[in-house]
Amino acid sequence: MVRMIINGCGGTMGRVLADMAQVSTDIEIVAGVDPVAQAAEFSFPVYQALDDCDKAADVIIDFSLPESLTGLLDGALKKKSPLVIATTGHTADDKALIRKHSESLPVFQAANMSLGINLMSELIQKAAAVLGDRFDIEIIEKHHNLKKDAPSGTAYALADAINQVFMNSKNYVFGRHTRTDQRKVKDIGIHAVRAGSIVGEHQALFAGKDEVLEVRHSAYSKQVFSVGALQAARFIVGKPPGYYTMKDMIVEQSTVTHMYTSDEEALVSLYDIPYDPVKITEVFKKMGEQKINLDMISQTASVHDKVNISFTMPRKDVEKTMVLLKDLQDSLPQLQIDVLTDITKITVEGPGMEVQSGVAAQVFEVMANQGIALKTVTTSETKISYIIPQTDSQRAIEAIKAAFGI
Repeated sequence: MVRMIINGCGGTMGRVLADMAQVSTDIEIVAGVDPVAQAAEFSFPVYQALDDCDKAADVIIDFSLPESLTGLLDGALKKKSPLVIATTGHTADDKALIRKHSESLPVFQAANMSLGINLMSELIQKAAAVLGDRFDIEIIEKHHNLKKDAPSGTAYALADAINQVFMNSKNYVFGRHTRTDQRKVKDIGIHAVRAGSIVGEHQALFAGKDEVLEVRHSAYSKQVFSVGALQAARFIVGKPPGYYTMKDMIVEQSTVTHMYTSDEEALVSLYDIPYDPVKITEVFKKMGEQKINLDMISQTASVHDKVNISFTMPRKDVEKTMVLLKDLQDSLPQLQIDVLTDITKITVEGPGMEVQSGVAAQVFEVMANQGIALKTVTTSETKISYIIPQTDSQRAIEAIKAAFGI
């Protein structure tokens, strides 16, 4: 159970967050903090300041005002509670102060707690990298008429995400009122609309010659921000001091997203091959000419001028492969050939593997705990494949699913 304090519990977002947290089976609201809220309105104790709160908490979620930042940071530090900052409108000095406190405290900050808007940030970075300076870039954001800061913190975050692609060489132009000069290539236009009850809309516009790309996100209720805030709270609990963002959480959650299995493979291993690159190349060339599809190719380092090579292949091609390898064995009497057909290939992959370490070790641990022997392993930036005995495949699949939540 995650014990939580809501800073700014009397505000609109604080109330939405409280409603969602109270129906979550793994969240307990131990207190709220708000200088003007009436305690009688809530089912948990409410304090006027974080310093007044004597409740211990695993995490503090802030949906207050940027003016309360100093008290928030100092209070969180005293309580040694990880902090999720969902408030926007912070100045450059505020952001520097947050970074400073993150050296002693786990701090999670996002200009927008929506998972969709953070995915949008990733998408527009890819668009900017492909389209480059050939396309003009404009950002338009719309919010309700009670929102004070303009442009929104999310609009700035989206602009910053794009600007990173251009090595921060772009200039922000806020609206174009009274401007009479021509738009410059280095401009990113940012425009704000405040009207009615619009929850939040953000659009990134890439306009080129005779074509326009729009990436748009619309929030239809404030609950989407609470969902993200609660996920951030679960993520930050137990983390070491540091500054964390939505990208960190998304990467961790996308470490392993898919798993594939195959029982149609055979594992072929060649032992004690003289390290002769020309001869080794000739073997693989002949298999290629026979349309034999090889996978998981691995070669050991040369020891006493000899190497071991293994690879997987379709079982239906084993007989054809053995004919080719017989020619090699005739010229190398010491060569040993081992073929395993009662195997399963399990492949796990996820985009987060590229930046998240320890995935292979976690799978090794899962297999070891199940008493499953790994025959061979190959890795890439976003994929790891394992060969195990076919009799252990179901146990392995269930254990990996449990370990990575897939």
